[in-house]
Amino acid sequence: MRHTISILVENKFGVLTRVAGLFSGRGYNIDTLNVGPTQDPTASRMTIVTRGDDATVEQILKQLNKLPEALEVTDFHEGEFVDRELVLVKVGVNSKTRADVMQITDIFRAKIVDVQPKSLTVEVTGTEEKVGKFLELMKPYGIRELTRTGKVALSRS
Repeated sequence: MRHTISILVENKFGVLTRVAGLFSGRGYNIDTLNVGPTQDPTASRMTIVTRGDDATVEQILKQLNKLPEALEVTDFHEGEFVDRELVLVKVGVNSKTRADVMQITDIFRAKIVDVQPKSLTVEVTGTEEKVGKFLELMKPYGIRELTRTGKVALSRS
């Protein structure tokens, strides 16, 4: 089962290493990890997506709460949070396929951020499901390169 964990941490040197080490040292895998500053310059928010049963995730949460730099740890449950992901994808195009890729991009409310003679670079944001569907539609055109931010999430309350 996938879990989305949000951790508000002190913005200090080595915190990311400590959190990642906590996971790897106990044999837990991180599917995605995103870290960024908050409105408070002394704090950063980490969003981690991991897999495990409830007992495993409960153990992870206990270990995270023990970290002195952890200010707040939340395991989001379905419907309790808003999440998004950003992807930049370079898609191969030619004179015949360019219009098709542009039309699909428009349907998904994505943005073309770079145009080259044989490729388009598209920025798409949304849920993992939306991003996944967009990428599936781009496969026949040839995905040359892509990068994903991983999930970012905030509580609805």
